[in-house]
Amino acid sequence: MARPSIAPLRAVDAPAGGPAAASLTDRIVDAVTTAIVERRLMPGTKLVEQQIADVFSVSRTVVRQALNRLSRDRLVTLEPARGAFVAMPSIDEARQVFEVRRLLEGGIVRRLARAVTDVQLAQLRAHLRDERHAVAREDVSGRTRLLADFHVVLARLLGNEVLAQLVADLLSRSQLIALMYQSGHSADHSQAEHVQIVHALEQRDGRAAARLMERHITSVERNLRLDPRTPDLASVLKPTGAKP
Repeated sequence: MARPSIAPLRAVDAPAGGPAAASLTDRIVDAVTTAIVERRLMPGTKLVEQQIADVFSVSRTVVRQALNRLSRDRLVTLEPARGAFVAMPSIDEARQVFEVRRLLEGGIVRRLARAVTDVQLAQLRAHLRDERHAVAREDVSGRTRLLADFHVVLARLLGNEVLAQLVADLLSRSQLIALMYQSGHSADHSQAEHVQIVHALEQRDGRAAARLMERHITSVERNLRLDPRTPDLASVLKPTGAKP
């Protein structure tokens, strides 16, 4: 089956004076990652170097640098003589990503419950309000981004940017997995679970927060079609109307 061509990325105007190549590489990486998180780039999409170069007004060398970084982050697959494609995670990889998320994010909220300030709780409540509004107005792109950002915000509140970036990377991979394996986890359900987690943080109850986070991530995983049924060939191939 032919792979789809790249969906349009957001054009980014280069500032006057010409930014450094590293800065342009960052912007391409960010644009592709955001398109994946917001579900505008599907697994298996071909990322044509010249098209991306035209969008950002850069050389194909800069594009290759960005694609190489995305490949290291497991968001892009580079295939010799074929080019770059948005990654298509395997079932084993999907399960491993969610296992790491449970271990990591459960620990994050457990620790955060001991250190969270009133100002940070107000920030989380504001984020929940934005989530709720995006869900209510059926803003698919906005709610997808906000629901994912919630997990990164929790990590960032601990003041550890390395940890926040790690969570962001795992969230991007989770979005690819959700696209590939048809997540049935509703935005309403996710938003309600986020509210429960923040409530536990308000109570400074680290054990409850960790339990709720792990349950939330497990619920997302269980709503993926990671165990497709093998069809019965006799019933599938039998001509329509044929007698048993």
